[in-house]
Amino acid sequence: MSQLRYKIVFDGSLMPDTSMDTVKANLASLFKSDRARIDTLFGRGPIALKRDLAEDEANQYLTVLQRAGAQARKEPDLSAALSLVETDEEKAVSAAPIEQSQQAMDCPKCGHQQTVAAECSACGVIIEKYLARQATLAESTLTQPAPIVSNLQQTPYTPPRANIDTYAGQVGELKVNSFNGRIGRMRYLAWSLVLMFGFTVLIAALSAVSLLSEILGSILIIGAAIGMLVISVQIGVQRLHDMGWTGWLWLLNLVPIVNSVFWIIMLVVPGTVGSNRFGPEPPPNSLAVNLLAGLFIVLMVGGLLTLFLSGFAILAVLSMFFDQMVSGS
Repeated sequence: MSQLRYKIVFDGSLMPDTSMDTVKANLASLFKSDRARIDTLFGRGPIALKRDLAEDEANQYLTVLQRAGAQARKEPDLSAALSLVETDEEKAVSAAPIEQSQQAMDCPKCGHQQTVAAECSACGVIIEKYLARQATLAESTLTQPAPIVSNLQQTPYTPPRANIDTYAGQVGELKVNSFNGRIGRMRYLAWSLVLMFGFTVLIAALSAVSLLSEILGSILIIGAAIGMLVISVQIGVQRLHDMGWTGWLWLLNLVPIVNSVFWIIMLVVPGTVGSNRFGPEPPPNSLAVNLLAGLFIVLMVGGLLTLFLSGFAILAVLSMFFDQMVSGS
């Protein structure tokens, strides 16, 4: 027996303590769609936003939509094997008198206005199956030429086709000792400064150990250097992930000349807004992160300025020395 599939159904209802404008704005962001497209989801009765989902996928979609303020629900997708042939059950429902609701509706196929029913009294289409077929066609034509897509977008009953961001509203977990996750520019600078400071203190302590045992001290220093290198690579990979780039690009830091330029790129290029293929966006920067990053920038600029002034002073001294040699001769 095949595993039961589910669909996500939305009828325009909102979660408690939410406003219509806020929910529409959240849905437009989730579906990466325009506001006019989202407006068609409200006031037209139940509509399937996503079909043919496993139960865990359906629960994930449902959680994200409810977090956005949309009171959606999960239902078994009985139209997985889609057919427009009316079943005996549908015939019985359509033949029964309409007692549950007298709300007016328009047939999605022919536009005929009637009270809410499972079947259009004018063209005879089974409305739920017609909407399901339209949603399926919309998803299968994502790669079709623009005119076809444009025509589909004009159908008010076609739900947005873009997959929602399942990480919406979430932030990633910070892990220094990991090749997974994302960190932003400021946190990359702050962590690099803490790493260099910690390594300096550790080397100073291990140097004292080497006075007692030169072999043991050397082994510990080498181990500390390898550990610092590994952690440095890990936070560099997380910075690349934040930009949406693969972590293998970190190897460019091993290429002479290119490494200095690539390091600047890692500090300048902003991270991806929202989630990307490497996970949700990192948490906001704390005050400590901003202060440490600012200190790193000050030290870096100060070091470059000191290096420049030192080079200028050396050139001045050499110039005076050569002038004296020439005048003396």
